Amino acid sequence: MTKTLGIIGCGHVGGTVARLAVAAGLDVVLSNSRGPETLTDLVAELGTRARAATPTEAAQAGDLVVAAVPLHAHDQLPATALAGKTVVDTTNYYPERDGHITELDTNELTSSELVQRHLADAHVVKALNSIGPHQLLSLARPAGASDRNALPIAGNDAGAKGEATQLLDALGHDAVDIGSLADSWRSGPNTALYGVLYVGQPPSGMNAEELQQWAAQTPGVPVPAERVKALADSAARGAAGASYT
Repeated sequence: MTKTLGIIGCGHVGGTVARLAVAAGLDVVLSNSRGPETLTDLVAELGTRARAATPTEAAQAGDLVVAAVPLHAHDQLPATALAGKTVVDTTNYYPERDGHITELDTNELTSSELVQRHLADAHVVKALNSIGPHQLLSLARPAGASDRNALPIAGNDAGAKGEATQLLDALGHDAVDIGSLADSWRSGPNTALYGVLYVGQPPSGMNAEELQQWAAQTPGVPVPAERVKALADSAARGAAGASYT
């Protein structure tokens, strides 16, 4: 059972995971590319269960590690320190942000297979990539709640997927196994499981900026496990990546 969670990348996703983890009674070790001193305010907000460190230190300290970095920075993850660890990969591929990656553009690899190739001795699990940080927080529910939300996970190692499932449970969400890392595209951009599913139907008449603001504030709608499974099973693979907004 995870007692200490390492987090590499403390933007919206990493920060939200940290808040939920501390609320669940986990210790968190936070890190980013800019240095521990830039995380002072977040550590102060989270309290005594949180401390700041370097990415290598967070990797070493975590029983399980969440990598919440942009895909283009995946090769900066400390591979040696993460050897043998379960790493929850939250990345999505946005070519306009990450640059075009031929192996992803041609669907030869998924983004998580790319991360796994870099972290050759770790056990990568794709998770927390298909829901916005606001909905990740607002839809969290205790285990057994009738309106509990479910999120997809994918990975090659059954034990690692079990650890990721336990983490999601602690964060307030059920997990639905949608297959291997090669299947992880089923929860990525341009699929029915990505983003909009958890946001709900927006009001009509909004322009793009208004829609983005609304999506960042709406509490969203919980999606049951059977719905996640059905959408994953019926997904059709199209072009990789999506517009980054």
